[in-house]
Order: sequence, then structure tokens, then C-alpha cells
Amino acid sequence: MSKPVFVVTEQRDGLFRKVSFEALSEGRRIADSLGSPVVAIIVGSGVEALAETAGHYGADRALVADSDIFINYSAEGYTKTILKAIQQVDPEIVLIPASSMGKDLAPRLAARLDCGLAADCIALAVDNGRVLAKRTMYANKILADVQFNSTLGIASLRPNIFPAAQPDTSRKATVEPLKVDISQTDLKAVVKELISGAGEKIDISEANVIVAGGRGMKGPDQFKILEKLAAVLKGAVGASRSAVDSGWRQHADQVGQTGKTVAPDIYIACGISGAIQHLAGMSSSKCIVAINKDPDAPIFQRADYGIVGDLFEVVPKLTDELKKVVE
Repeated sequence: MSKPVFVVTEQRDGLFRKVSFEALSEGRRIADSLGSPVVAIIVGSGVEALAETAGHYGADRALVADSDIFINYSAEGYTKTILKAIQQVDPEIVLIPASSMGKDLAPRLAARLDCGLAADCIALAVDNGRVLAKRTMYANKILADVQFNSTLGIASLRPNIFPAAQPDTSRKATVEPLKVDISQTDLKAVVKELISGAGEKIDISEANVIVAGGRGMKGPDQFKILEKLAAVLKGAVGASRSAVDSGWRQHADQVGQTGKTVAPDIYIACGISGAIQHLAGMSSSKCIVAINKDPDAPIFQRADYGIVGDLFEVVPKLTDELKKVVE
């Protein structure tokens, strides 16, 4: 039997995030190709019950680091705990979601383990017993096949790219509590408070549908028509950098090279010209719909469907028609 596949999961408020299901499912697929077990690690406070869910999604062993010190994410605490677990398990490869947390955590682990890191991967494969990764480079202009030169490799997985398997409730993972050797003195920074935005918003990195607005929205109040369309489609509202820089939306909504990389089933770009920096963050979308009054806007070159027209007329009509279909 080959070395295990090690999966770093992510939870929030005691519940797995969608990216964890994707990482566990891909870990199970790779492990089956290697003939290896899947070892998952769960870090948090009050998260022991999540071990059962990890088993449903493919984990053979679930390592649980449960402590009040992990109520909120801590770079030092998570790194030290996960590093120790990896060294104990000695895996073939470590899979971690390329979420905001994962992008902070993965390079820290790679540096301490002195191993290769393939970041923001869009595909994994096994060839002659070795795991190969595929990732985009140069603002999504090229695809690169990556082979690890180190014995151990770390691959972060782009959200919404890897399908999450249906949970198999007959699968059970062996639960192994981890001793947490972390104290407050080990933490260089401590999160004192998390302030959530108004209402329950879907994280754009996990949304299946994103309705995004750019400079063509002309102001923050105009985003209300996008919110109505997103609500009908049970999606999230995103924004281009120009809209965020203008103060119309929060940075958490920004899609692009300096924002979030997304890969929804449907991406509706409203009043977005299609600058290369924005395309770098959404070109992996499965279906792109562009609405712009400029027929020569670059976004139309990447769009699967395009509507040339005034978005303030098109979007409300589109919302009304989709309501009829959904209802």
C-alpha cells in the first residue's frame, strides 16, 4: 500500500465548508488510484462530530485537533498543529482547499516541510504512482502540468472545480484525537472579533451562480438589481476591481487577479468590460454570460452567451423571466 493522501479540511462555526467536501472527494479519488488510505485533519473548537462526516466523504482516518484556542483561525496555531500531524502520517501528498485560509496555510506548510507546492490546481492525476497537478499560470493564459521533485508534495485545490461526491453514510472513519500543544504565547496574532456583513451572504468562491457588476453599474445603489437576479438564481453578487475601488462593493466581493478566483456553473458579467485582470479570476467558469452595451467589449470574446444592450433594461427583464421559470 502506498503512503496516505492527507487532506486538510476547513470548517466555519462547527460546519464543514463546501471546499472541504471537494478536497475530501478528490483525495478519495487520488487515493483509490494509488491504493492508499485517506487521512483527514479537522482543526477547530467543538468539531469532533465532523469526523463522522469526513468519513462519509471518503476519509479512512480523521485526526481531530479540538481546542478552544482554535475558535478562530490562527496561522501559527494551525500551521504548528497540521505540520506535526503531517510529519506523523508521512503522506504521499497533502491536499488543501485554495480558499483564503488555504492560501495562507499552504505556503507556510511547504516552507517548513521543504517540499513542493502546486497552488490553485484545477486538476490532479496519477501517473506511474506519482501525483501530477495541472494549474493555470500568467493570469490563466497557459496551463502547466506540474510534477513534484520533492518526496512530499502539497496541492491546493481551486474551489468549485473538483466535484464533491455524494456522501456515503455507510463509510466510517477511525477517529483519532490530536493532542494540542498550543498556547496563547505561541500565537503572534489573535483574532479578537469577527464582524459579519448584514444578512446571510454566499461566499462568491463557493457560489454556483455569480452575478457580477463593474464600472457600468454607475454606482452602489444600482447593484440592487444584481442582488435581485442573484436571489432568484440562489447565487452571489460579485464585482470587478473598479467597482470595489470606487467603494461600491466590499473587497470580499471582488473577482479577479487581486480578488478571488471563482469557478461557478454560471457567471453573469454586467457592465464589465473584461480586463485581463478580471478574466484571470473568472475564466474557469463553466458558462459565462456577458451583458454590455459596448459590442466591442473584450468580455464578449470569453463569453458563451452575450447580450448587447443597456444592463439597466436587460437585467430586470431577465430577472422577471427567470422568476417565471424558477417558480
